[in-house]
Amino acid sequence: MTTAEQLSATTTLLRFATAGSVDDGKSTLVGRLLHDSKSVLEDQLEAVEHASRSRGQEAPDLALLTDGLRAEREQGITIDVAYRYFATPRRRFILADTPGHVQYTRNMVTGASTAELAVVLVDARNGVVEQTRRHAAVAALLRVPHVVLAVNKMDLVDYAEPVFAAIAEEFTTYASELGVPEITAIPISALAGDNVVEPSANMDWYGGPTVLEHLETVPVSHDLTACHARFPVQYVIRPQTAEHPDYRGYAGQIAAGAFRVGEEITVLPSGKTSTITAIDALGEPVDIAWAPQSVTIRLADDIDISRGDLLAPSADAPATSQDVEATVCHVADQPLTVGQRVLLKHTTRTVKAIVKEIPSRLTLDDLSQHPEPGRLVANDIGRVRVRTAEPLALDAYADSRRTGSFLLIDPADGTTLAAGMAGESFATAKAVVAIDDEEGWDF
Repeated sequence: MTTAEQLSATTTLLRFATAGSVDDGKSTLVGRLLHDSKSVLEDQLEAVEHASRSRGQEAPDLALLTDGLRAEREQGITIDVAYRYFATPRRRFILADTPGHVQYTRNMVTGASTAELAVVLVDARNGVVEQTRRHAAVAALLRVPHVVLAVNKMDLVDYAEPVFAAIAEEFTTYASELGVPEITAIPISALAGDNVVEPSANMDWYGGPTVLEHLETVPVSHDLTACHARFPVQYVIRPQTAEHPDYRGYAGQIAAGAFRVGEEITVLPSGKTSTITAIDALGEPVDIAWAPQSVTIRLADDIDISRGDLLAPSADAPATSQDVEATVCHVADQPLTVGQRVLLKHTTRTVKAIVKEIPSRLTLDDLSQHPEPGRLVANDIGRVRVRTAEPLALDAYADSRRTGSFLLIDPADGTTLAAGMAGESFATAKAVVAIDDEEGWDF
């Protein structure tokens, strides 16, 4: 077994995202993590040193390890989500370094959508600002289970404990109201390396973990087998060859839970039932398969099943509905308006839909709901009510991030308009505007 294989076999994987306001030092923090954890190749470091010297900087600008776009390097900001992969002897990491500008908040939604931990940076000189609250709200909406508050640039406030304590208290109070289950505050200086990988000698009043130590030890659960079992059908396999004249299999990736041979399942949205007779994984028959394996499931009955249908255990099948109530993060430049015709993509199923109502838009300052805004513009977070042309089997996002999420798409050009999360907005249900039942759907 090679060293890489041994590392893979003995370590777990953590997906995490960084977020924060402009110039809070996200890219520098990531560069420091990569550099001090010995995850940077020598030629990469030489390229960064050369680029830094050409810009008149004496020390290597570690932010250049992640800011790869020319526009990012010229402006000294992060524009797109930068994914980085690195490992330590204790854990493997997939990092999404997300932008800080308000107009790129939608990129933070992309980076945090699959993250199990979010690092929110705050400049110790500025404290919690609107964009900090926005990123905390996005992390809460996306049900990111762990949030780290990294109070950066402590060297510029003389490593003062009261400054850190005040920021940590304000952020923790705000994030707790959003329902964030776990918040860890760490004072750091990404530029100087304090409390990033090595403990800081300048902050002896802090006795907690460094950023890397916390990333290596935070509990991460990839066990999706305890979730409601869901299997979105991606492709129907019908070879119709002499060797397999009657083979009919339904291929896809198990979104959550586990499926077993002999189990009774329900096909949604049709509601027809059958029994699993075989499961093929990597060309071999198996008795059980679980998320996120890609498999082919065969059934006892010939049922009309196609791409977009969902298989679920009959004892735990979700309800179907054409009325979708959800929280959305609007990511397009064009607004989302009441009455707008859209496409709704849920797992492998895409259906026509109409935005029937936008009951409220979230105000990040005090988490109040602005009633009946009529439309959502880029980076807005709001509640929507959508009527679909066909029934959908959505779970609540709180129960399943995979089958409780969806996209709203412009049918004219395929632009993604909004990322949606079905069910309640936050873990602690906030008061929202009452919605009256509306008749006269077009569908």
